[in-house]
Amino acid sequence: MSMTKTLAVIARPLAATALILTLWQLLVSFGGIPSFILPGPMKVIETLWDSRELIATHALVTTWEVLLGLVLGTLLGAMTAIQLATSAVARYLIKPVLILTQALPVFALAPLLTLWLGYGISSKILMAVLIIYFPVASSFFDGLMQTPKGWLDLGHVMNGSDKQILWRIRLPAAIPSFASGLRLAAVYAPIGAVIGEWVGASQGLGYLMLLANGRAKISLMFAALFVLALLTLLLHIGVSKLCDRLVARYR
Repeated sequence: MSMTKTLAVIARPLAATALILTLWQLLVSFGGIPSFILPGPMKVIETLWDSRELIATHALVTTWEVLLGLVLGTLLGAMTAIQLATSAVARYLIKPVLILTQALPVFALAPLLTLWLGYGISSKILMAVLIIYFPVASSFFDGLMQTPKGWLDLGHVMNGSDKQILWRIRLPAAIPSFASGLRLAAVYAPIGAVIGEWVGASQGLGYLMLLANGRAKISLMFAALFVLALLTLLLHIGVSKLCDRLVARYR
């Protein structure tokens, strides 16, 4: 990516952030909203600086939960998609179960995961995995099943085995679909981790937000929320760049 494109990618979120902060400050200044309901952005930034060590400690925990959940959910979703695409039996048995799991509200499973796995990091990682698993598996499976027929015919004419056709034709052709699912997963993974922290945790940005809210430290809650939004944005940008390289390589 050239320097001009890089600056353009960075400039857009910065401009949007500046606009939001300006509107936020105007609302607080002229709307007469008490600071214990909606603190101004300068107050939040001041709290963010004063509590930087506390917030950084909790942000590191949430970051590990998100990254591990993203990696595990992506691998599990990709393996499921490949299995569904290559086995009619798997499509008959597993695909209905996969769809049925989406009929259940994933958020409602958070208390059960906390009960089974405790208040540690495991339940938060699994919550992130459950949220991103279906988008990755569904997008990748659709891409594997929509390989151009002419490419498949050419592979068969050249006496390619099913395994060779899968790895040399179907998988590269499905990379754009896989990338689409991975971009969604990058946005959903922090949601799963934070929901798990809200239900039961002793560390993490979600836990810090609940703790700050219970102690009426609204500016601290907004500071933690700001860091969470920044973490999600950086993760999305990083995953998008990785996906762009994958698509460019296999196009």
